[in-house]
Amino acid sequence: MKKIGDLYTVKGKGLMNTIERIMLFDGSFSTAYKLVKAEIANTDPFAGEEISFKVKLEEGIAGSAWDWASNTQIAWAQANTPTNSRFGYKEYVDPDNLIVEDVFIDFGSATAGAEINYMLTFQKYDISDWQGALAMVRNRSQGAD
Repeated sequence: MKKIGDLYTVKGKGLMNTIERIMLFDGSFSTAYKLVKAEIANTDPFAGEEISFKVKLEEGIAGSAWDWASNTQIAWAQANTPTNSRFGYKEYVDPDNLIVEDVFIDFGSATAGAEINYMLTFQKYDISDWQGALAMVRNRSQGAD
């Protein structure tokens, strides 16, 4: 596995209680991404809402449950605004993740229609075909949403 790209950043905003697809798959099973950072922030820093999301490898059903035993979930973030400081902010990323296909952001359950900002940072890798196949099997081998 050889790193072929420094950092690739995807940012945007989404609605609570929805799922958004982030397209990473380039048609090749010999390239993969590793998620290194998953950040979240309220679009209104003074709203006083708790917001959350998880990054997963299958679309599934929108919901707020974090399941660290599931290989389909690879990152989780939560912020409690307006105290959106490091004290009121939590971010967790599975350090062993390897993504061959697309990822999905599952915006947690909160006030319907509430918007949140997100920023995901990836590193791109050149991998062998067998590593790609193994990663795809691993990413689907336990529980789904």
